[in-house]
Parts: sequence; C-alpha cells; structure tokens
Amino acid sequence: MKLCFDNLKKVELPFKIFDGYITKQVLAATLVCIFLFVVIWIAPETLLKVIKRTLSGDYTPWVGIQLLIYEVPKIVGKALPVGLLLGTLFTFDKLTKDSELTVLRGIGLSFWRIVYPIIILSIFISVLCFSLYNTLIPYSEKKINQLKHEGYQTHFVYTVKADKDKLEKILIVPSYHNNQISYPLVLNFDSSQYTDTSVLSSIMQAQYAVYKKDQWEIYNVKQFQLGRDGVFKSITRKNKIKVLEGDKANTAYKIMSYSTKRDRELNNSEITEYIGMLKSENLNDEYRFMLNKYLQRYFHSAICVLFAVLGCLLGFSKPREQKLVNFVIGIGIVFAYYITLPFFDMCAEKGILSPYVTSSIQPVAILIAIFIFKKIKDL
Repeated sequence: MKLCFDNLKKVELPFKIFDGYITKQVLAATLVCIFLFVVIWIAPETLLKVIKRTLSGDYTPWVGIQLLIYEVPKIVGKALPVGLLLGTLFTFDKLTKDSELTVLRGIGLSFWRIVYPIIILSIFISVLCFSLYNTLIPYSEKKINQLKHEGYQTHFVYTVKADKDKLEKILIVPSYHNNQISYPLVLNFDSSQYTDTSVLSSIMQAQYAVYKKDQWEIYNVKQFQLGRDGVFKSITRKNKIKVLEGDKANTAYKIMSYSTKRDRELNNSEITEYIGMLKSENLNDEYRFMLNKYLQRYFHSAICVLFAVLGCLLGFSKPREQKLVNFVIGIGIVFAYYITLPFFDMCAEKGILSPYVTSSIQPVAILIAIFIFKKIKDL
C-alpha cells in the first residue's frame, strides 16, 4: 500500500510542474497582449490630443504625463478580457505546435484538467477587473477631471410632483460647482385650477443658488407671476427664496451630482445609491441604463474567465488545421463584444429589453460558443 502511494505522488508531481509552467506561459502572453492593447488604444486619439494641447500651452508637460497615466486604468479594465483570450490562444497554439498538448492528451488528461490552472488564473484576473471598476477607475476619472478643470457640470433638470400626475415645480440647473449653482431657473405650478393637471403659475430666475444640508436657497431672484390665463401679472425681486427642503433637497442634490457623471466615475456603493434614487423618483430611462451598467461590471469581470476558456479552445488545433482562422475568430469575437455594448445599453435605456437581459446576453452567447467549439474540436 505504501509503495502504491509513493508511486501516485511521483505521477502527480509532473502535472503540478506543468500547471506552473502553463500558468507562467499564459500570464506572460496575457501581459504582452494587455500592453499592446493599451498602446493601440491610447496612441491614436488620447496621446495625440494630449500632445497637441501640451504644445499649444493648455497643459504643462507634467500635466500631460499625468493625464496619460490616469487614462491607463480605464483602458486596462477593457484590456483584461482581451488579453486573456489572445494570451491563452497564443500559448495553447504554441503548445499544440510543440506537441506538448498532444502528449498530455495522450496520457489521458481531459481538456478541463489541462485548462484548470488557466481557469484559476482567470478568476484572479476577474477579481482584479472588478476591483478596477470599483476603485481605481473612479479615482482616475476624478483626477482627470481635476487636471482638465472640468469640475463644472451642466444641464440638470429636477421635477417635484405634488402627486403622481400633478407638477409642483421644476428646477433647471445650467451649471454648478460643488454646492454652488449658477443661474438656476425655477418653474412653479398650480394644481388648484384643474383636477387632472397643473398650470404654470410663476417663473423664478436667480443669479445663483446654494445647497445646504436639507435645503436649496436661491439668491437675487426675479420672480415673474402669471395669471390663470397665462399672462404675466407682475414682476418682483427678492434677495433669497427657499425652494427645496428636507429629503427632496438632499435627493435633488445627490441625483444632480450623480446624473452629470459617467458611470465609470462612480464606485459600486455610489452607483447602487443612485439606482435606488432613480427608481424612487420614477426616472425610468436613466434607472434602466444605470442598472444595466452596474450589472455589466459583474458580467464584464466574468467575461475574463469565459474568454480564457474560449482562448484555450481556439488554441487547440489539429495538425492540418488552419491556425490563422482561430486567431481571426478570436479577434472577431473581441470586436463583436465591444461593438455591441452601446447597442445593448440603448436597448436597456429605452426599455426594449430588461437590463438583466442586456447585461447578460453577451456572456451567455460566449458560454454557448464555448460548448460549440468544444464539440467541433471533439475534446
């Protein structure tokens, strides 16, 4: 019994060595692919823009370098799944050419046992990808905005309803910076004239507004009062008017802060809070869009594992099989994945498909492709 156990350990050892060997090969190829993806992505547009604005004096050389550095996390987040697919494809194609996979298959190792270390590696990279979108990418986007002096945000409209169908007021914010709002416009409505609708009763034009905890106040106000027939009755001036209080004031400011940012500027806790407020305010289009982008963070991370397995499958080839075809298929899948993202974003926003469908349809399609290729290659 002891002799059999010793022999078993001797048989397992080479496979452990192979696991480390293949992991190093895939990791090295993946890092090279990620580096090339970053260079290709950043060179045509971002680099040229930064160089142009640096030469024109808009940026100092140090600011230009910082902008390029802070652009990298966003690109790496996109590059991780691509790097894994192409890295595993290249590595397994090389192992096939060197007959190493033929030997492993010949001694009885299954496809899943061979790719086991790659799946483990891809899980770690998947966690890294998710962490990038939750921490480093929002931080880098904030730093980019600071370097570009893009703290001012524009075009925000907030609606306050007296009940489900009746308007109470509409706040229009042309631009703001932190808690300072420039030239806000407030439209007040009167619902007493009709039972099923509201009519415009006054317009307040202010020089600026300030958000304080639990309240919005507008200053240097010119108020245009309207009669029931829609004709101006009077124009008055006031130094200060309180237009929002309590939870409505806090909700309006948070929605304003979130709505003028791109989804990649928000971490997971912020985007979760924003989704909840959008749902409570019945802002359905923006709610569906942000829910889709939030779910995509999880599925995009899972894509790392699926792309790694798919790359391994495409790398397996028969002696007379055209290997270039597999690389073309791999690049085509990457292109199709990224080119269809905006389409599914639009479908979610417009309510054509549920965000749960639009965010998961690509991973499901890749999973189906994995089983199809595994069957075709008879593994």
